[in-house]
Amino acid sequence: MPAPPALGAKAYILQDFHSGKVIVEHNADDRIEPASITKIMTAYVVFDEIQSGRLSLHDKATISVKAWRNPGVQGWTQSSRMFAEVNSKVAVSDLLRGLIIQSGNDAAIALAEHIAGSEQAFVQLMNDAATRLELKNTHYLNVTGWPMEGHYTSAHDIASLSRALIREFPEYYQLYSEKRFTYNNISQANRNAMLWKDESVDGIKTGHTEAAGYCLAASAERNGMRLISVVMGAPGSDARVKYSQSLLNYGFRFYETHHLFDGGVSLKEVRVWKGDENYLNLGVLEDLYITIPRGQYNFLKSILNIRKVIDAPVKKGDEVGQIEILLNDQPVREEPLVALNSIERGNFFQQLADQIVYLFR
Repeated sequence: MPAPPALGAKAYILQDFHSGKVIVEHNADDRIEPASITKIMTAYVVFDEIQSGRLSLHDKATISVKAWRNPGVQGWTQSSRMFAEVNSKVAVSDLLRGLIIQSGNDAAIALAEHIAGSEQAFVQLMNDAATRLELKNTHYLNVTGWPMEGHYTSAHDIASLSRALIREFPEYYQLYSEKRFTYNNISQANRNAMLWKDESVDGIKTGHTEAAGYCLAASAERNGMRLISVVMGAPGSDARVKYSQSLLNYGFRFYETHHLFDGGVSLKEVRVWKGDENYLNLGVLEDLYITIPRGQYNFLKSILNIRKVIDAPVKKGDEVGQIEILLNDQPVREEPLVALNSIERGNFFQQLADQIVYLFR
């Protein structure tokens, strides 16, 4: 196995989408300024509002003076924007493309104000989502990524957020692959140059400030395997593309991901004692994937370690053992083995009968 690429960036990570396996990392948990990569979370919250039915793509938001000036009086003319006119009403569908394709700060603020009433109220939704997704090195103070002390994230958290966005909102994630968007007679290209350089790349987001350097979160899919790379603090726009391509090529060339078990499908039926039913189905709640060095699949095996005695009551999702995955007889992953159905405690006679059977066994 060749050594992973060593990159001249502040932090970076390469992670498999399905298995969550971290293939390459450097300073991945360091708290760093995210610049416009912040807008991945801005979009995540908007997608969640749409999916929950609280927001429609056809809704129209009014462009406030604050959104139009984005994000402040000093230097606002240099910030990225979709060029929405003040006091105009813009459809959420257009604002999303302005946010994702054009990296518009005006679009980000307009969406935040429309959904939550103010940018700061929307920021609370972003931080709530970060807590729910267990992004432990992330804290937001604005929706654009404008530099502020105390506004930070990590390469690892960005990768985790990207996985959640792709997994939970696949129909909206497609927006990240659109190469150009025209609004107000102004056409702007997607800032993710990798969309033109690698046909397997379909997202995600660039960022740049003087303090953060050049940043890029990218995702690519080849032959059913999806990888997410995050590069933070590269020295230039060309460097962030080169570094990201290097990480993705390394992962696809030397690793492979396999689907091992279906979520919700029984892997083992076991005896349950003192319940209103006798047998419990065990498995995993979600599909289980493994990422391993290429060519090693035939050396994989799994072991089910199940609790010796399982007494009712048992609720669906209760952990009753572990699935241990071994590669060349060495453990590489362990996942909870859980109950796939619930069994209530039996009546007096059922419990008594089981107690007698168990004593004889």
